Amino acid sequence: MSSTVPAVEMKDIVIRFPGVLANDHVNLTLRKGEIHALLGENGAGKSTLMNALAGLYKPVSGTTEVNGELVDFNSPKDAIAKGIGMVHQHFKLVPTHTVTENILLGMDEPRFFMRLKKYNKKILELEELYGLYVDPEAKIWQLPVGAQQRVEILKILYRGAEILIMDEPTAVLAPQEIDDLMATMRSMAEQGKSIIFISHKLHEVTAVADRVTVLRKGKVTAQGQSTKGLTKRNLAQLMVGRDVVFSVKKEDREAGPVVLTMKDVHAKNNKGLPALRGVSLRIHKGEILGIAGVGGNGQSELAEVITGLRECEGLIEINGEEISNQPPIIAIECGVSHIPEDRTAVGSAPSLSITENAIMKGYCQDPIGNGWSINFAKAGEHARNLKEKYNILAPNVKTPAGKLSGGNLQKLILAREISSAPRLIVAMQPTRGLDVGAIEAVQSLLLEQRQLGTAILLISEELDELLSLSDRISVISDGKIMGTVLAEDADIDEIGMMMTGSSREGSN
Repeated sequence: MSSTVPAVEMKDIVIRFPGVLANDHVNLTLRKGEIHALLGENGAGKSTLMNALAGLYKPVSGTTEVNGELVDFNSPKDAIAKGIGMVHQHFKLVPTHTVTENILLGMDEPRFFMRLKKYNKKILELEELYGLYVDPEAKIWQLPVGAQQRVEILKILYRGAEILIMDEPTAVLAPQEIDDLMATMRSMAEQGKSIIFISHKLHEVTAVADRVTVLRKGKVTAQGQSTKGLTKRNLAQLMVGRDVVFSVKKEDREAGPVVLTMKDVHAKNNKGLPALRGVSLRIHKGEILGIAGVGGNGQSELAEVITGLRECEGLIEINGEEISNQPPIIAIECGVSHIPEDRTAVGSAPSLSITENAIMKGYCQDPIGNGWSINFAKAGEHARNLKEKYNILAPNVKTPAGKLSGGNLQKLILAREISSAPRLIVAMQPTRGLDVGAIEAVQSLLLEQRQLGTAILLISEELDELLSLSDRISVISDGKIMGTVLAEDADIDEIGMMMTGSSREGSN
């Protein structure tokens, strides 16, 4: 810590929205050259506080100092001028432009001529300095999520940011990408950058942060506490105000008849390349089948062919009725519910209200609709019941879904999908990006559905989650099922070998 003057000092910050006190007299001090974790449940006010520091929101009251100077930002441009840059949870990139073009977008230079080769070289030098490697000439749509995030970080570093705000940067990353990001953050801090790291993943906070500030329902429950000696349980209690169950209890249950059958299914990805190569699976009533694998090995395409979102070759049946290459409505009518990987773009309509999102699958059915009109009084009542039952935190059911935190949006999607009394739930990364309390709630809901006899396909990159929830685990690698094991007999090393492409003899 090279200076006693903090990089950032936020005092008594109050931010209100209609019906919500998002930040209630919050204090935060960021020292120079440190990684400071901002921890809290989904909806605790973390992103709101940082959006104010980045110039996107105006506090009702309170003061902010940057390097000892009192500041009052009117826009992100003002924050950038003071050396503050924010990597948002949902990236702000233009998919059809190159990496270099995205980094230069909005800059005063170059003004008239791009000279991309010159700037490609500059960006390569910046990448070398911080270990953030990505092809400057690649288009954004061609890059995996982890590489896109590196572009976002390069954008703010190119603008000279000394204070970096990283809003839940690991929420969409695979484990290896998370390790790479942690190393990058440590490297930047060693070079004098000050980093605020918004997270709800407790092991990441204890692994990378020097100090932590915890928010709960807009208030500070721990301010600038050293992470030395802090345990996951300590942090969880500060976040949610109670003891958190880190491993849910799965009751014994006899599996019933086969609900989902897949035989020799092939499918291509968005680039027209093979993504599924002869996949065959069975899931029984009251059983959770987990799918383990490194991200990008066909998991997304597997969920999409079952739910009617992607064409395929081969046979897919629900209770003996073929649904291969049928539109999504056929899968829905056969009792398939879908918790998609992308809760914002696929799982919800952000501009529509909670009520409208809650009735998306049942707007044609009594008592909400009759095919010609919607009974909005019944629709509102239905949404209010779901909001209360699933503890969806929002001012009211007229609130746009896009205004919900990630955890509350996931609860809304789960509420809608489960309330349709499904025969099969296809759950794709259902706890990704959620805090410990929300993870506990989602996992308990899935086990409750299992007890009710629902068949569940659980696709997750969290191996601990698969081992604790699944009855059987199938491992996918390069679009092929390498083997299937009973969860209770699963060997971590064997699963790891299958994830890297080694098949298991005699499994089905």
